[in-house]
Amino acid sequence: MAAHMRRLTHRYRAVINKNLTSRISLRGCLSRSYSQVQTDFSSNQVRRTFTDFFHDLYQHIIVPSSPVRPRGDPSLLFVNAGMNQFKPIFLGAADPLSEMATYRRVVNSQKCVRAGGKHNDLEDVGRDVYHHTFFEMLGNWSFGDYFKEEACIMAWRLLTEEYRIPPERLYVSYFAGDTTSGLPADEETRHIWLSMGVPSDHLLPFGMRDNFWEMGEIGPCGPCTEIHYDHIGGRNAASLVNADSPDVVEIWNLVFMQYNREADHSLRSLPQFSVDTGMGLERLVTILQGQRSNYDTDLFTPLLSAIQQCSNCPEYRGRTGEADVGKVDMAYRVVADHVRTLSVCIADGVYPGMSGAELVLRRILRRAVRFSTEVLQAPEGALASLVPTVALILGDAYPELHKETDRIMDIINENEAQFLSSLKQGRRVIDRTLQRLEKNDTLFPAPVAWSLHRNLGFPLDLIGLMLEEKGLSVDQQALYELAIENEKCQVQTSIGDTLVHLDLHSLAQLQSGEVPHTDDSPKYHYSLAQDGKYVFQPCHATVQALYCGQSLVSKVAGGQRCGVVLDRTCFYAEQGGQSHDQGYFIRDGLPDVLYPVEAVQVAGGYVVHQVTAAEVLRKGDQVQLYVDEPQRLACMVKHTATHVLNFVLRQLLGPSVEQRGSHVAADRLRFDFSVKDRRTKRKRKAPDTHSTMAPIADTQKKQFEEFMKLETDRLLSEEEQADQLVACTANEENNSERQLQQMDELLSENKSILTLFQQLANTFEHVARALVPPHQSCPPTTQSRPNNTAWYPPTTPFGASVYSPIHHLEGSINIHHDHMSSSVAIHCRTFVLSDLIKYIEF
Repeated sequence: MAAHMRRLTHRYRAVINKNLTSRISLRGCLSRSYSQVQTDFSSNQVRRTFTDFFHDLYQHIIVPSSPVRPRGDPSLLFVNAGMNQFKPIFLGAADPLSEMATYRRVVNSQKCVRAGGKHNDLEDVGRDVYHHTFFEMLGNWSFGDYFKEEACIMAWRLLTEEYRIPPERLYVSYFAGDTTSGLPADEETRHIWLSMGVPSDHLLPFGMRDNFWEMGEIGPCGPCTEIHYDHIGGRNAASLVNADSPDVVEIWNLVFMQYNREADHSLRSLPQFSVDTGMGLERLVTILQGQRSNYDTDLFTPLLSAIQQCSNCPEYRGRTGEADVGKVDMAYRVVADHVRTLSVCIADGVYPGMSGAELVLRRILRRAVRFSTEVLQAPEGALASLVPTVALILGDAYPELHKETDRIMDIINENEAQFLSSLKQGRRVIDRTLQRLEKNDTLFPAPVAWSLHRNLGFPLDLIGLMLEEKGLSVDQQALYELAIENEKCQVQTSIGDTLVHLDLHSLAQLQSGEVPHTDDSPKYHYSLAQDGKYVFQPCHATVQALYCGQSLVSKVAGGQRCGVVLDRTCFYAEQGGQSHDQGYFIRDGLPDVLYPVEAVQVAGGYVVHQVTAAEVLRKGDQVQLYVDEPQRLACMVKHTATHVLNFVLRQLLGPSVEQRGSHVAADRLRFDFSVKDRRTKRKRKAPDTHSTMAPIADTQKKQFEEFMKLETDRLLSEEEQADQLVACTANEENNSERQLQQMDELLSENKSILTLFQQLANTFEHVARALVPPHQSCPPTTQSRPNNTAWYPPTTPFGASVYSPIHHLEGSINIHHDHMSSSVAIHCRTFVLSDLIKYIEF
């Protein structure tokens, strides 16, 4: 009934909006003509006008930007488009009990990074006046609500009336069709634009490359219509649309999601049509402020001014190519762009590192440092000094930049110091190699370039730039072969590639067939016996659906790999940073045949059990589920240990400790954290190395128990537990109280586990003290300190002495379980403290 009422509400809104727009008079959209673009918009006004327009006039929900680190999407290094956070909706996999599942109309400004992966603008940044690694994407979305006509009307009204862009400077492209794919031209969109008064000579057809958007090799896709702007005006510039002309640029892309690209590359119509639009803020601000370069807008001019003040170079003049003597203006653009990217990424918990997104950010930082110090002749520390200016420009929209300013500056300074040392060494290597080359040689040896990249962390594009200045280049073919060889050595098989995933159409088929979502509340149905052991009751369930070979089937034969959807389950699906349960189920009437459950996932409210069928399995079969109890208990211990770690680190290092992520599995846990400056904290007494496993003091124990209760209540409301508790609440209001009571019992009644937690907390206390040691009366000599920084030698409770910076720390704690024992390994950016921490007997 509620779903029916929601559909009626959305239809009612659509009718209201359609009537509203018809009263505006479609052809009246072109009645106003501004010979000159208005230039009185600040970037903050442009962003705010966009969101307010859709929120106030068209009832869109304003959704905050997601962090630039993608959540639950291993296919991306960074969020690179506004639609990334809404992919579960497009794929039909949004949790039906989540807020996202209620979205019908949404608007936001999304932080995006395009560096690394498929979309990589890093090497182009600085060479021109419009490429960026970080940018903001303005977008509005419709999920099964309005479609083409409303989207076009809204876009045109915003551009011509709210932003007051002259309509005669706008050109519109639409999909011309594709005979190979069997797709007809999008005549519907063409007629919509014509009915709005767009002249036919400003309405242009283009093919798949320009006007058909796809999420990936498989997934939702559809034709798009793009709005382009002519910077010059007073002419017909139709021939310059999609011609890579800097004078005629695309400003807004409206994608109409109506197909799904299947695994066999065929196209199927989506069960629900959606709209996905994207408009780059930087490019729009350039137009509205009457500029030709993004770097001449108020998003960059304060940064360029700050760069000039801390460097020994003349002011920025906006030159490119050969006119940019000494690449000074290129360096300005590189530093301005990269410090924005660094600030946003670090504020969102992505730090320079050695793999994935962290490695890309490390490359960005080193590229910025090199241009700052060598081209602009700025002193060490100048790059970090620009962070407050970034926060001033972007902080109103993204307040985390104000909160994290000190942390961002610390991380940039530390990494800059490390790279400058490597840069000097690398330059010596390059100079010595050049001395050995013949006079006529123009190719730099690829093995030397690869060694600089692998051993000293030089980005390959940075090596190319350094050689380009000397009139040389790298043997790209040889370099490519070395990279491929290195990649082969590091290839690891990922289980994610072998998982069974419900596809979009199968999910829609389940929903249209009114198959109820899986009730997973039985995963909480366990109790504590008198002997102190947990008892997990088996769960009886019915097979609701079987998924095999990219489709729903009525039965699977023995030996077939499939996904099994049940009406209820006691298995925990992988989510919120915790691994899935393992176990098996048996079929009624066949008690001696086990169906091992290899993986458990949740998609669109359905829990999918990945099984290789031992015998025939049919839809409607009755089964009994049994969880692997030791594996579940191991996950429970590691889960609670993350709460202990969070508590202990906050107790020892202060409230500036920020959890940056975690992962819980049966054999290990990972806890990612960062902490700000500790130099002003009071000194702590050195730990007693003879009482490592001593009980926690009564006061600390009381604080610990109080914190654990509060921390559990708090985290249960966060994303990693939201799915479970919301599901429980939906089924029975009192059920959630029972679950909380059981969690309390987990902390208070199991004395053996609580004792373990006390031992863990006590050991982690010494670990944390080792990481941020007390001030020593006899610091090491300058020669023994890395990079001559203010480091002090801590003494661990296990007799090891390790150098660590007391002014900043970020890293992760990993606990690995092996043969009834756990070892604690602390991995930090600047050093590794491993195999030095005492084993804790369970």
